[in-house]
Amino acid sequence: MNPYFVGLLVPIAVSLLLRKRRMVGKMRALPVDVGGEPGYAIRNYRFKQPVETHWEGVTTLAELFEQSCKDYVNMPLLGTRKLISREQESSLDGRSFEKLHLGEYDWKCYAEVFKSVCNFASGLIRLGHQKTERVAIFAETRAEWQIALQACFRQNITVVTIYASLGEEALCHSLNETEVTTVVCGQKELKKMIDISGQLDTVKRVIYINEEGISAEVSLAQKSTSWIIEPFEDVGRLGDTAPVDANMPLPSDVAVIMYTSGSTGLPKGVMMTHRNVLATLSAVMTIVPEIGKKDVYLAYLPLAHILELAAEALIAAVGASIGYGSPLTLTDTSNKIKKGTLGDASALKPTLMTAVPAILDRVRDGVRKKVDTKGGVAKQLFDVAYNRRLAAVNGSWLGAWGLEKLLWDMLVFKKVRAVLGGKIRFVLSGGAPLSGDTQRFINICLGVPIGQGYGLTETCAGGTFSEYDDPSVGRVGAPLPCSYIKLIDWSEGGYLTSDSPMPRGEIVIGGPNVTKGYFKNEAKTNEVYKDDEKGMRWFYSGDIGRFHPDGCLEIIDRKKDIVKLQHGEYVSLGKVEAALIVSPYVENIMIHADPFHSYCVALVVAAHNELENWASQQGVTYTDFVDLCQKPEAVKEVLGSLSKAAKQARLEKFEIPAKIKLISEPWTPESGLVTAALKLKREVLRKTYEDDLAKLYA
Repeated sequence: MNPYFVGLLVPIAVSLLLRKRRMVGKMRALPVDVGGEPGYAIRNYRFKQPVETHWEGVTTLAELFEQSCKDYVNMPLLGTRKLISREQESSLDGRSFEKLHLGEYDWKCYAEVFKSVCNFASGLIRLGHQKTERVAIFAETRAEWQIALQACFRQNITVVTIYASLGEEALCHSLNETEVTTVVCGQKELKKMIDISGQLDTVKRVIYINEEGISAEVSLAQKSTSWIIEPFEDVGRLGDTAPVDANMPLPSDVAVIMYTSGSTGLPKGVMMTHRNVLATLSAVMTIVPEIGKKDVYLAYLPLAHILELAAEALIAAVGASIGYGSPLTLTDTSNKIKKGTLGDASALKPTLMTAVPAILDRVRDGVRKKVDTKGGVAKQLFDVAYNRRLAAVNGSWLGAWGLEKLLWDMLVFKKVRAVLGGKIRFVLSGGAPLSGDTQRFINICLGVPIGQGYGLTETCAGGTFSEYDDPSVGRVGAPLPCSYIKLIDWSEGGYLTSDSPMPRGEIVIGGPNVTKGYFKNEAKTNEVYKDDEKGMRWFYSGDIGRFHPDGCLEIIDRKKDIVKLQHGEYVSLGKVEAALIVSPYVENIMIHADPFHSYCVALVVAAHNELENWASQQGVTYTDFVDLCQKPEAVKEVLGSLSKAAKQARLEKFEIPAKIKLISEPWTPESGLVTAALKLKREVLRKTYEDDLAKLYA
C-alpha cells in the first residue's frame, strides 16, 4: 500500500476511535432525587442545582438589558434593512405578487437603543398608560418590537404578546381577557384591530409603527374609534422631552403574558416572570460555545414565540448584534425578494440563527430542488459529495475526512452555505423535534452543528438542549442546567419508567424556568402544573419521551395525538406524520384516524414542483395544479410514495393511511390552518376538510 495513503488513514482512524470512545463514554446527565410524583428524574451533569442567573447581581430582564447597554455602549445592537422600493410583479397565470427591493442594514448601537427604550418607556406613561395596566405588542418581528418590550420592562409593565397571524376571534379573546389598554402594532395589525374595534372592551391607545401606506388605516381608526392614535416615534419624542424615572421590576413580577398560538381551541396566556425567563437565558449561556460580541444573529421568527424572545434577549446580553429579517425575504430566492436583490442572510452574513423544523425542512427541500433542476454533472457531483460526507458523519472511516472534506467544502458546499450568508457557525432548532434526515443534511451542507432544543412556552423554552459536541440525530439533548427532567408512567399508552432498555414515560419539567400558569385559567393551570413538597414547580408536558443511556432525551410520542382504532390498535398521529413527511411529494400532512374505523387517512399538501415534474415525465395532462391534485394517477403516485416512506420508518400496516386527499393550496398561519410556529391546528383542519375526510371513510 502507498505509504502516503497509509499516512492519511492512520490519523483518521485514530481520531475516529478517540471520538467514538469520547461519545460513548460521556455522560450528559445524571439521576437526581426529586419530590412530587414518582418517576425517573435526571439533571445536567455539570450542575447539581438548577441555575437561576448567570450574571452576578442581575435578577430581572430589565437589569440584564441595562447592564449590557452600559457594557457594550458603542457596539451595534439592532439592525434594520432600508426599504428602497415595493413593486408588483405578475406571474404567467395572472396573479400579482409584491416584491421588495431592500438595501443594506442600518444599525443602532447599544447606547442609542437604550436611549430609545428609556424615551419610549417615559412616553408610554406621559401618554396616559397606568403602571398597573398591560401593553400588547401585536406586530411582526422588528426593532420596534424589541424596543417596546424593553421599555415596558423598565416601567414594570406586563407585556401581552400576540402572534401577528392570529385570527379575529383569538385576537379579541387575548386582548379582552388581559384587559389590555395600549396596543403597539404595525399596518396589517392595525387593520385587524379596526375590523374588531367594536368587540374590544378595554383598548384606549394604539401606537402604530410607521410604515409606507399606513396613513389610510390611521385615518380610518381616527374616524371610526375613540382610541388615542400615536406613531411610535412620537411616543419616544414625548418621553425624551418629559422623562419619567424607571420603575424596575422584581424577579417575581410577571414580565410577559404570552399567548400560545392555539393549536387546539382559543389560545391560553402563559404568565412568565422575570425569574422564569432569566433562568432559561442563564442555562443556555452554559451551552452555546463562545457566544459573544463578535456574533451576528438573524432574527426572523415571531417575537411572540418564546424561542425568538429568549434568543434575542440572550444575544443582547452578550454584546452581539441582531439583524432583522423575515421568512419571506430570508434568502436571495425568497418569495418577496426582487430579482437581483440580496436576501436578508446574504446582506447580514449572520453567525447564529434559530429555526423551527419546518423552516429547516424548507431549506433542505430548496437545496435539493435547485440541485435536481440543474441535473447533469452538477447533480452527480453533489450526490457524491453528500454521500461521502454522510458516511463520515455516520462514523465510517471510509467517508470523506480531512483533505477530502475540505475539497468537497470548496467544490460543492461553499455554494450552499452562501444561501445563508456563508458565516453561520451554529443553528438552534426548537419548537418540535427535527427529523434525522434534515439534521444530517443541514449539518453537512452548512458545515455547522445544529443544537436541538426541547422546551415549551410553559417552561420559557427551557427543558433540554443538545451540546455542541453531540452529533447524534433524533434526540433533543440532555437537561438544561435550569431544569430537571422527569419521566412518569403512562400506563394507558404502555409507556413505563421500568421499560427496557430505556425508561419511557410522560415528560415532566421542573425548575425556576417553569412558569406561574395560565392567565385567568386556574382549572387548566391546576391540571398541568404541580408544586412538590420541596418547593419545586413541575409542568406536565403531555409529550412522551425516553432517556438514552448517556442521559439525552428523545421525544417518541404525544398523549393527545394517540387515537384508538376500531380493533384496538393505537395510532400516534404525530409519529406517523413525522415518518411520512419525508416523501418528496409532501409539503405538509395531517393524519386522521376515526375510532369507528380500522384504518387511518391523510390530508396531503402536495409539493408543487415535484408533482408537476412527475406529471410531465409520465405524460399526465391537466389544466392547473388543482386539477392535477384530483387526478387518480397523481393520488396513486403520492400514496405509493407514502407507503414507501412508511416501510422505511417501519410503521405498522394500520398506521399507513389507506386513502388520501391531495390539497393544492399550502397551509399557512394566515389561513389559520397552522400556528405561527407552523404546527398543525388539527381541530381547525378537521372542520375545514370535514366533507373530504367523510368521503375518505365513505
